[in-house]
Parts: sequence; structure tokens; C-alpha cells
Amino acid sequence: MLKITRTIFPIFVTLVATLAIAILPARAELKLDITKGVVEPMPIAITDFLSGDQLGANITGVIAADLERSGLFAPIDKGAFIEKISNPDAAPRFEDWKVINAQALVTGRVTKQPDGRLKAEFRLWDTFAGQQLDGQQFFTSPDSWRRVAHIIADAIYQKLTGEKGYFDTRVVFVDESGTREKRVKRLAIMDQDGANVRYLTNGKDLVLTPRFSPSRQEITYMSFEGAKPQVYLLQLETGQRELVGNFPGMTIAPRFSSDGQKVAMSLLQDDGSANIYAMDVRSRTTTRLTSTSAIDTGASYSPDSSQVVFGSDRGGRPQIYKMGADGSNPQRISFGDGSYSTPVWSPRGDLIAFTKQSGGQFSIGVMKTDGSGERILTSGYHDEGPTWAPNGRVLMFYRFPPGSNSPHLFTIDLTGRNLRQIQTPNLASDPAWSPLLE
Repeated sequence: MLKITRTIFPIFVTLVATLAIAILPARAELKLDITKGVVEPMPIAITDFLSGDQLGANITGVIAADLERSGLFAPIDKGAFIEKISNPDAAPRFEDWKVINAQALVTGRVTKQPDGRLKAEFRLWDTFAGQQLDGQQFFTSPDSWRRVAHIIADAIYQKLTGEKGYFDTRVVFVDESGTREKRVKRLAIMDQDGANVRYLTNGKDLVLTPRFSPSRQEITYMSFEGAKPQVYLLQLETGQRELVGNFPGMTIAPRFSSDGQKVAMSLLQDDGSANIYAMDVRSRTTTRLTSTSAIDTGASYSPDSSQVVFGSDRGGRPQIYKMGADGSNPQRISFGDGSYSTPVWSPRGDLIAFTKQSGGQFSIGVMKTDGSGERILTSGYHDEGPTWAPNGRVLMFYRFPPGSNSPHLFTIDLTGRNLRQIQTPNLASDPAWSPLLE
């Protein structure tokens, strides 16, 4: 993994602002309260970072796109800007930014260092209070400029919301190409905004259910290599691939524990049932967690790895259950109309996302960990497979348009109002979101 060096600038207040503060009532720090549900996007001005080429504007474009896509920020059109920033180290003319209703302002520069690295700097300003909120600089290789932009967007998001961002992340997914009859499925990885797509398998063998480790840049996935289902562990930075194990039955949907030490999976039994097993990734020791004649699948660990949520039709219709990580005390938690599947525990620990089939539609929803407070975020002809952003505020899933076999990736936030399609080179399904990169 590429190392990006970070430095924090001193936060300072201009003399003018200091004098103003002395005679005016104190103003609360600029903050977006994203815990209230529907939030009016904050107007923010993001100026082109100064550079000797197009790179500064490119970085600014990525930052603005990240923030806008979150649904929490409304970048102001550059055509409305009055002041032209010529020195990002100096305090801006705050009145010029207040008049266009920019509550926050971002300035910065990009310079090439003698050793070939890039230095990217930014400052975040509260225009109405007339003060700097944040300032940092980063050193990296030139080909990592997009990642620096995501890191800056995360810093702005965190400063203005009080919660960690999710832009410096990646998504592994199944890339689908070819005709319906001859569909080629390759494992692929991309930045969370759809850029930098890279293929991890060649499409020769069918691949399914990629899953990110919450603690490492590694994934598990299923491959039908040799015409039989096998679970692999893939180190993304080295490309090293390990066979997790050969199991007697078909293996379904492996998923990591929160510490990355275990994988929970469902194994198909000879009698047609499926039960959940946990396997220690390093020792390969396997422990059976459920033992029923039902189909138990889709296991997902809680953030502290003490509990597991899963889907089961043991009550007749697929519903969501949870149990201890050792298989103890299983209990049903979903009681709504319809069938439930693909439960995924939020990284925050407060919610469980799921797919629900009811009334001829598939929906993506969330519920509290005891099953209460169920909310449907989005519905479609076929919506399936939610995966959480590492801050627990956004979900990604895949959707089939009506009557088609052509899946695409979408994101939806917890308000259910900010639905966005993620552009991919081909069709795409089964996404899994990474933790924040380091």
C-alpha cells in the first residue's frame, strides 16, 4: 500500500476576524447535524487548487464530486465566485464568499517536489465566522492524486459533520459482460466513485460473493474453478491467493469477522439443508454454528464479533435471525410481511441492512439489531445485496431494471433520499465495501 504523508497546518484567525470576535456574539462552530434524518445540503465553495497544470482542477473536481454525492453538501458553481484565490495561505475576502452564500470555503495548491513527489495542501474556512477550520498537507506519488483528493474530501466531511468520511475506500464487485447466455463474470475492484477499475480474475471461472475484511486489504470470494465451488482468500496488495479450504458441500457467501480472524459461511448438506460454519482464517479450524434442516445462510458478524446475524427459512419463510458467535441463543428478529435475506451488520453496530421481497418487489432496508424500527430505503424490480460504507451512513447494492438481467450498482444513504448510480465499465453486481485505506 502506498504511503501518504500527512501534516496538519496550524489553524489561525486573521486580525480582522479576531477584532470582530471581540465585539460580536460568539458563533457556534460550523457543523452539519446529520443525525436528524433529512439534512439540507450545506453550500460550499471549492476553488481550483493552484498548480502549474490541470492537476489542481482535477483534484478539486474529485473533492467536489465526493462531497456532492454524499447528499450533504452543495458545491457552488465556480462561475459565481467573486474572489480569485491567488495565495491559499492568506485569509480569503470572507465578504465575497458570504454574498454567494458559501458557508464553507476550500482553498489549496499542488506542487511538484524535487524528489518527484506531489505536495497537496488545503485549508477549510468558515466564511461567516471568518476563521480557518482545518488545514493539512500531503505528500504522495503523482499517480495517487485521486487518492489524495478522496483523503481531503474525507477531512472536510469529518470536520463539518463530526463523523469519519468514506471516500478513501474501494469496492470489490463482480463485473459482468457478454450476452445473457454467455455471461462472463470477473472479480474487479475500483475506488468508491467508480474510478480506477482493476480486474482480479480473468473471467475463465465463475466468481461470486466477494467480501472485504474489515481490518485488512484482503477479500474472500467463491470461485467455481475446476467446476466445483471453492473459497479463496486474496491479498489485494501482493496478489497472493490462498485456498481457504475444500468443503464437502457447496459453500455460500463467506464473510469475515470484524477482526479479520474468522470467516463465517454456509455449507450445503447432503439432505439439501444449509448450515453456518465459522473458520479460523489462519489455523483453518472449522466450527459448526447451526444444525437444522433449514437453509441457514448469509451470516454477518457484529462489529465486536460477539454475535452473528443470518437468514433462515426454519420458520417456513426466509427471515432474519441473530445468535451468539458460538451459535448460542438463536432468535428471530424480523417479523414484517415478505421474505428477508442478505442481512449485514452496520460497522457502527446500531443497524442491520437487508434485502426484502414483498409485493412483487425487492427492497433494501434497515432495522435495529432487535428487529424494531424497520425502514425501507429503496425499492425496485430487483434490488439486492447491500454493503455498508465504513462509516455506517451509506449503503451500496445492485439493481436489475424491470425485465432485464442487467445489474448496476447504486448507493443510498440512511435517509433513503439520496439514490445514486455508480458508473462501471460493464454490468456489475454483488459489491463489497472496503474499510478506510491507510
